[in-house]
Amino acid sequence: MFSLPRALPFFAIVLLPFTVFAQTNTNGTNANAIPTAVPFLTIAPDSRSGAMGDAGVALSPDVNANFWNPSKLAFIEDNNTIAASYSPWLANLAPDISLSYLSYAHKVDDRNSIGLSLRYFNLGAVQQTGSDAQSLGTFTPAEFSIDGSFARKFGENFSLGLTLRYIHSNLSDGSAATPSEGEGNAVAADVSAFYKNPTANGLFAAGLDISNIGSKISYSTGGPTQFLPTNLRVGAANTWDLDPLNQFTLALDLNKLLVPTEDNSTASVPEGIFQSFSDAPGGASEEFKEIYYSLGAEYWYNQAFAIRAGYYYQNASKGGSQYLTLGAGVKYQEFNLDFSYIAASQQSSPLANTLRFTLIYNFGAAKQ
Repeated sequence: MFSLPRALPFFAIVLLPFTVFAQTNTNGTNANAIPTAVPFLTIAPDSRSGAMGDAGVALSPDVNANFWNPSKLAFIEDNNTIAASYSPWLANLAPDISLSYLSYAHKVDDRNSIGLSLRYFNLGAVQQTGSDAQSLGTFTPAEFSIDGSFARKFGENFSLGLTLRYIHSNLSDGSAATPSEGEGNAVAADVSAFYKNPTANGLFAAGLDISNIGSKISYSTGGPTQFLPTNLRVGAANTWDLDPLNQFTLALDLNKLLVPTEDNSTASVPEGIFQSFSDAPGGASEEFKEIYYSLGAEYWYNQAFAIRAGYYYQNASKGGSQYLTLGAGVKYQEFNLDFSYIAASQQSSPLANTLRFTLIYNFGAAKQ
């Protein structure tokens, strides 16, 4: 039987490879990143997965499944759950950029659940000047998305989910162009699946989510259109119940953007999705470099206190974001409080020292 003093060193040993690897690979050059519009849609909004290297497609279900894999909502335990997350973003570049996320889940019955979520990305105040360097005041560009999700169980271990999304991006106040210049709107959908299989000493789970399948976005009437960040996320997670008090989970996610490797505004959305698997100039080897990896670990003591760590990896030629993540969580009665931290070099990564905070409230007893 594990006790807390014995389990914590075990956890530290497991996480040692994360730390050693991250200390030598913490860059974020964004070199040759695949171009898309509204990239805020791909930012991990919550602290739990944010602390696990942005792995979340197959983790145990919670209200933030609205972002990671809405099909998991079919397995939530409480009738109603709400969560609020906040993160100062790119704090090394600007002090007032932030991402806020509000997520809600409702268990309709034993097989069906619904979810709602709102993402708001504040890009910070911009000082505008005229051609003669005169001040034209300040403008705060911002983007947001509103989601509605439905999930249903098929049997006791499998579920499917569907999400509809409205996206609004406002990057200009139109002071130097037409009133509509700088604003873009789009609609999109996600499809997702989740499978879990109880084992002798825990649980194995796998998940799939294809997000942001939708219309292109344009910032001016008759202007060029850009692809949304359509993304394929697949992953697995295995949880071990070490004893009645100690639980340990390892999770791995693989992500691939389903948009053309190079800017191709003339292709349709279906064409762009299919092209994304074979259009890399370097052939198959470059296609594999476009896969991003998220590896995370989570330790729970008595379902009351959690320690988390992870590693996020992009190939240096396809974005180059590579960093260690750390975090912790506390559960008390109906409340969960989580935070995460990106441990990267300030000289090489604009995401260094990024913090996320999440508060979850579970209300309404679970149906028996």
